[in-house]
Formats: sequence, C-alpha cells, structure tokens
Amino acid sequence: MRTSLETPISFTPMVHHIVLYKLNPEVTPARVEEMMMNARMQLLKIPEVLSIKCGKRIDPELEWPFFIAIDFESMDKYAIFREDPIFVKFMEEIIKPNTEDSLALDFEMDPGKDVRFS
Repeated sequence: MRTSLETPISFTPMVHHIVLYKLNPEVTPARVEEMMMNARMQLLKIPEVLSIKCGKRIDPELEWPFFIAIDFESMDKYAIFREDPIFVKFMEEIIKPNTEDSLALDFEMDPGKDVRFS
C-alpha cells in the first residue's frame, strides 16, 4: 500500500542530440566518408553514448551536407559526454578543420526507451 510519504517514480527524459554541419569548400566526398567513420569509431568509445548516427546529404542543394545524431540517457550524461577527452579531440581534429558552421538541436525522447532496440 502506498503512503503519501513515498516519492512517486520519476522519469528522466532521454536526449536526442543532432548537429548539422556546413563543410569547408575543400572537403571532398572521400573526406566526408572519413568523418563519418571517425565519428562512429571515436564517439562510440564514450560510455555515455547510447547510439550514434551520422550521414551526408542526398540533395546537393541542401544547406547542411553532414550530420551527427547521438542519443543519451539524460542531460547529465550529455554534459559528461561534452567534457570527455575523446569528444574534445574529435571536435578539434575532425570537426573544426572540416566545417565552417553548425546547428545543434536537442530533443527530449520517451523516457526509458532503449534506443538500441528501436
């Protein structure tokens, strides 16, 4: 029997973090492939990352030709991720030299949904 002193179960919304990038003019399609491979290889080493997706535009007229989308259990996990040395190095060595602009979007997702099985 539940008493009024019990704390109700609370759910922390999961976070879907998407970053769209504009590439430097000299970035080749082969370089974009390398960026995608590096994103998956490096960022999946970070324990706070539940899943990662990255890709390149289909329509050559699209303003944002490259994206990275990452899922986190919570905003706290996302904050830890942003300070991780692997992420910092990835940004310095892969993203910054190849991009000229970015647009970051964060969304809440259904709490507790295991994105690995969705």
